[in-house]
Amino acid sequence: MAAPGSAPGPAPRIEVASGRDRQRTLDTLTLGFAADPMARWSWPDPEVYLKTMPRFAAAFGGAAFSAGSACIAEGGKAAALWLPPDAMPDGAAIEEIFAETVAQRIAGDVAAVFALMDDYHPRDRPCWYLPLIAADPTHWNTGLGSAILTQGLARCDAEGCIAYLEGTSLRNVALYQRFDFRVIGKIQAGSSPILYPMIREPKP
Repeated sequence: MAAPGSAPGPAPRIEVASGRDRQRTLDTLTLGFAADPMARWSWPDPEVYLKTMPRFAAAFGGAAFSAGSACIAEGGKAAALWLPPDAMPDGAAIEEIFAETVAQRIAGDVAAVFALMDDYHPRDRPCWYLPLIAADPTHWNTGLGSAILTQGLARCDAEGCIAYLEGTSLRNVALYQRFDFRVIGKIQAGSSPILYPMIREPKP
């Protein structure tokens, strides 16, 4: 699930998000996903979305904070939560959030989508997972998302690890393909939007 900006420009400042940056990082991701097809299918009501998305982001990618792989650009204008090979989303917390906030009519579809995401997640070799990356919409198309993505992929290359993510729109898929990700399938259940699982091989 991702929507980074991509325009060229001066190299932005990319930093590890510390504990004091946690809420700012989650807020940036919440803003960046406000028009995301999957996020807004899950929580179409604005009030529910704004209350739930920070909790979901913390459960989905929050392990990045303790792993030192949560990143912010220019003080929080964009953010990414990278999960190293030994870290995973908090499945129990995600299930609890869905039970409390997702409409009953799509609850089964949401569960099916996440089951399919788990099926596509690479397990045959070490993998860096990018569950969430986004820029504040007021800073889209300024290169911030691409800069964070480039930094994270450099680490994947240095460790010889594959990178994996789910694109949430064809526009995002096209961006990730520029970074040598390739689509390995489609994830869709019931009324859900389509997710595109994507993988990238490490570069020498």
